[in-house]
Amino acid sequence: MPNTPALIASGWFLRWRQAWALMLTCGWLLFSGAATAQNLKGWDEWKAAFLQADGRVADTGQRNISHSEGQGFGLLLATAANDKAAFDKMWGWTQANLGVRPDGLFAWRWEPGRGVTDANTATDGDLFIAWALQRAADKFKQPVYKDKAAALAKAIRDKVVVDGTPWGTVLKAGVAGFDTPQGQVVNLSYWVFPAFDELNKVDPHPQWEALTKSGLRLSEVARFGRWHLPPDWLLLVNPLQPDPSRPPRHGYDAARVPLYLYWAKLADAQKLEPFNKFWTHFKCEAFLPGWANVVDNSIDSYGADPGVVAIRSLLTTGKTPAQRPPMTAQSYYSATLGLLVEVAAKEGGRR
Repeated sequence: MPNTPALIASGWFLRWRQAWALMLTCGWLLFSGAATAQNLKGWDEWKAAFLQADGRVADTGQRNISHSEGQGFGLLLATAANDKAAFDKMWGWTQANLGVRPDGLFAWRWEPGRGVTDANTATDGDLFIAWALQRAADKFKQPVYKDKAAALAKAIRDKVVVDGTPWGTVLKAGVAGFDTPQGQVVNLSYWVFPAFDELNKVDPHPQWEALTKSGLRLSEVARFGRWHLPPDWLLLVNPLQPDPSRPPRHGYDAARVPLYLYWAKLADAQKLEPFNKFWTHFKCEAFLPGWANVVDNSIDSYGADPGVVAIRSLLTTGKTPAQRPPMTAQSYYSATLGLLVEVAAKEGGRR
């Protein structure tokens, strides 16, 4: 390294040191970006598109509201990306703004300028938050997260897990609003299979295994229409029926069922058969309907969002899509599904 008094006096050394520092800085930034992308491809882009500075995840498809599902998805993705700073921001916002219920669960809906506008719960949101906290306890070496995960897991069991039904131990979609005169209404995409075993580690109880059993049974029996698909919303009667109060569709909720089966390593040919029939039915491989009516077999004339297409790709090829639209060109839900697929591809697999 040149270091003579003459060179220093001439200013060359100062310019050389500045250039070297700039090169190190740029190199480190490039390395850091590569490391983040390697942990979870697309994470930084997702944060830029949907994560607010205060830790709120904005649902761009629903007038930028926030909800427990979005916070739970974001928290889990942060653990996959090894991004403690983002996790802490999201967890802080979630506690401060959605943690308004006395039972330990989270209010599901928050609107800009109005705050919580629906204090009912969404069970999939609570499950993802609890699961993310459990993961964060290990990932970030923070025991306090384990305690929070255990408390939330127990609250979920106390408030929305129901034993002794004809279909076994089942999962209510929320604390209120799903017990109808006809029967209990459930959403099979709320059976987050990969979360159950993990939550059993911090909240040991037979109900977690019982939920896996009931979810597998329901997903194998609740098959309707020409493709034998499960509907988004299901009425727990015998025989099972699509919920009569909602469109009888296999759509953007039920699309998550095969993803969670794969993520939990519960997917086999028999469980995936109806989905494969639907995914491969259409002659144009580039087209996948956003939904299918499980009563009259009609389909959405528009194509499914890229996040749902990513689920099909993973389940049929074992790989995530090689290319995807920019996050800013997608809705929050589509972009988030795409990242969940990336995580499931690394952590899951076929049985």
